[in-house]
Amino acid sequence: MERLVVREVAALSGRALPLLRSWQAEQPECGVARALLVLQTSGGMSDEALKVELVAAFEAAQAAGAREASVVYGIFLYTHRQYPLAAEHLLAHFAQWPGDEAAALMLGAFSACTGPGYRQRGDALVEEQYALAGPESWPWAGWKAWTRVEQGRTEDAHQLAEHTLGLYPRSGVAAHARTHAEHEQGAGTAAIAFLDGWLAGDPQAVQFRHLNWHAALQSLSCGDFADARRRADEVLTRADVGMQAATNWRLLLAGQAPARLSDLTHVRELLAAPGGMAEVFHTFNLALALACEAATDDLEALAGRAGADERPEFRDVLAPVVQALAWVTAGRPGRAVKLLAGLGGQVEALGGVRVEREIVQDTLARALIDAGDPARAAALLHERVTARRHHTYEDLLLTSRTPATRMPAQPHSHPVPTR
Repeated sequence: MERLVVREVAALSGRALPLLRSWQAEQPECGVARALLVLQTSGGMSDEALKVELVAAFEAAQAAGAREASVVYGIFLYTHRQYPLAAEHLLAHFAQWPGDEAAALMLGAFSACTGPGYRQRGDALVEEQYALAGPESWPWAGWKAWTRVEQGRTEDAHQLAEHTLGLYPRSGVAAHARTHAEHEQGAGTAAIAFLDGWLAGDPQAVQFRHLNWHAALQSLSCGDFADARRRADEVLTRADVGMQAATNWRLLLAGQAPARLSDLTHVRELLAAPGGMAEVFHTFNLALALACEAATDDLEALAGRAGADERPEFRDVLAPVVQALAWVTAGRPGRAVKLLAGLGGQVEALGGVRVEREIVQDTLARALIDAGDPARAAALLHERVTARRHHTYEDLLLTSRTPATRMPAQPHSHPVPTR
């Protein structure tokens, strides 16, 4: 039962959660089943509830064996956002139990670490486990495709994703990896057709909203702004603040009307909540939502909070990015350029993945154009424009605008969705 359920979870299938619940109901004494269910539902649980559930799961897993206890302990660390400890634990776990697909569900711990070297150690681990499992292991093939995406090895990622989908067409990790590779390629309408076809096979897929967001980005690349807005309005929910903001900020940077914006009060509440600044990428997404609303004062305040934070990724990277967003919304692009141009590779410390961090480069390109420096903007986006088959979005970023049509973004009048 475990292998079947774990593979559905690994596939990011819409069947995964019902199967997990059935497994736990049939085997309530199974600690791994209980812990995996927590892993899938932890987003809506408090730390205290997580602890209670996982302590009980660990006690049950200990009775089953050392491997089961190790999996549950890893889930405890991962769901409590103890990512460096989780990563170290996974290295030790795989040394003892190679190829363990249940433990692989926590590979995201490596990319979530802010310390140096963790991402590379995670990549090396995936390479090693894929070699041990063999090319016919579609879960490990998919995870290796994902590492290639983040390494910027687009062609390799695409080939591995296609190989994985050939073995198991419903692999959500492979579909996601292919989508990221096709973003780098600017595949446009071909990527949209693949995504819509793949999603039609499982409307309950875990990534349904996220892959629709990727389709919206491909629509942007083709200049189909109506489709990008449609997906944001019809598919994304009130909880998808980050994806809504990332779509709308791109639309605004390209001089287009945004889709429905997030509720500014809701964004402020999220920032003020206990976990509002727990993770740098989450905070960055909330900053983008503020920028879409041209909430300059809020951005200034957030930049101050980030700048006073003892965590280097907040103090040294997030703070200047948020302050730059404030300058852009205040109509001071030159000041934004000074802040963003010096960050370079430090932007990786914001977390997320390449396509999600790319929006910082987009903002710099627009600020350079609005500050009257088109040559630097063109040089900044040269590789993207030449590598991508569809790049209407990049062309618009490089299009000069009159002062009256420049940023700041103007709050949109669409009603806030209640879904």
